Amino acid sequence: MQTLQFDNAFIRELPGDRSGQPHSRQTPGLCWAHVSPTPVAAPRLLLHAAEVADLLDLDTTSVQSEAFVQAFSGNRLLPGMDSYATCYGGHQFGQWAGQLGDGRAIGLGEVVNQRGERWELQLKGAGPTPYSRRADGRAVLRSSLREFLCSEAMYHLGVPTTRALCLIGSGESVRRDMLYDGHPRDEPGAIVCRVAPSFLRFGHFEILAARGETALLQRLVQFTLRRDFPHLDAQQPDILAVWLAEICTRTARLMVEWLRVGFVHGVMNTDNLSILGLTIDYGPYGWVDNFDPGWTPNTTDAEMRRYCFGNQPGVARWNLERLAEALATLNPAGLDEALRQFDTAWNDGLQRMLAGKFGLLQWQDSDGELIGEVFDFMQQCEVDMTRFFRCLGEVKSDDLAVLAPAFYQPALLDHHRTQWQDWLTRYFARVQQQDDTPTARRIRMAQVNPNFVLRNYLAHQAIAAAEQGDMRPAQRLLDAARHPYADDCPPNLLALRPDWARNKPGASMLSCSS
Repeated sequence: MQTLQFDNAFIRELPGDRSGQPHSRQTPGLCWAHVSPTPVAAPRLLLHAAEVADLLDLDTTSVQSEAFVQAFSGNRLLPGMDSYATCYGGHQFGQWAGQLGDGRAIGLGEVVNQRGERWELQLKGAGPTPYSRRADGRAVLRSSLREFLCSEAMYHLGVPTTRALCLIGSGESVRRDMLYDGHPRDEPGAIVCRVAPSFLRFGHFEILAARGETALLQRLVQFTLRRDFPHLDAQQPDILAVWLAEICTRTARLMVEWLRVGFVHGVMNTDNLSILGLTIDYGPYGWVDNFDPGWTPNTTDAEMRRYCFGNQPGVARWNLERLAEALATLNPAGLDEALRQFDTAWNDGLQRMLAGKFGLLQWQDSDGELIGEVFDFMQQCEVDMTRFFRCLGEVKSDDLAVLAPAFYQPALLDHHRTQWQDWLTRYFARVQQQDDTPTARRIRMAQVNPNFVLRNYLAHQAIAAAEQGDMRPAQRLLDAARHPYADDCPPNLLALRPDWARNKPGASMLSCSS
């Protein structure tokens, strides 16, 4: 544990408040505030990701040590750690919300590993910060386990994401009203350690622009370019436009990846979008079961559906426009053109992604109609997105039976058999035009269409067991998440969402509550 090498550039190079006072307050003119994690009664390591420990040059012995548990529960900081919370703002559900900040996340510093890679460490659920407003800064096991599992599941799916080092039970209870319906209950508390090259969000830049703190905004931009975008020439005259164009490209690619695997973030506020194009802040997320572009996992968004599956690319573009407005207070030149880079990257990426999912070697103009038609059929007939594409990879003829396992209601397949048969016949004719074999196509499709995804009902079952002290189901999900494209996943983890989970809180939709 003593081998961790810290180089805490963010708090060294940017202005902050060293008072250490945790009370909620506005912090104008500052990028961060020092705060100490609140100690917990009986910390216990519940899960850890060995791959993430390796990023930090930590071996299994270190992770299982008492020193590790004390440090990553926030009870006792290691040499070089310097705890802080950062200040940011954001647009929430389309409205400017003012100062937000790390309300239940406390940074521990930046580790530079033996390969020269920089990794920020952050405890989520470690107690109040100046940005907690009226909240307690804690997190429950329910949300912490979901964040831990999803961070690692997304990484192994090949989706850019923050990572999770460990999940530690606090030994204390946290009171939460999960559905905001006036029925709070005590739940076991937990702390997850998040790891990323940078936790900077669009909102870090928005708050400074909103406050008119132009000099500090310029300073933050220059810092970010030096630390997180060293391949860009920060001195070139049009650097803001060049930098924004790269953020747009990364964000567009992230949206493509979310759609590829059927992921819905649920709370795409500007304070939840990473300037590195990483998936960040796993709250009421979910994976699409029966295909529905209008589905949202967030109960708070159930009426507006602003952040539903199909809206995510458009919301990302809107959020980038808000970032551009903040940067325009420094220099507006070229920012509109930079924003158009999102459109280019999105359109190109979407076409390549869809070709890959359908096993097409080259895109043809007529493919858009063929693919759009089947998505309409999938929504109309309650077809499971993940299972459909794995079944489609097995197609060796126009026998419709190969797609049957993807239907939640087999009767709908029978009722619409003619249209499905017509589509499959045309699809099979299309892939037969390729200089390809069924085996080669199946292998390609299995590399981009996951076999296992972390369905909400599976996480719900693991949470119920964990709350009773049994971490084995969660460990099984973590093990499966490490190989999401493999054919040999345990069958019980591949089952379609059961009927009991269709509308069950926590197993289908979730609230923003921790």
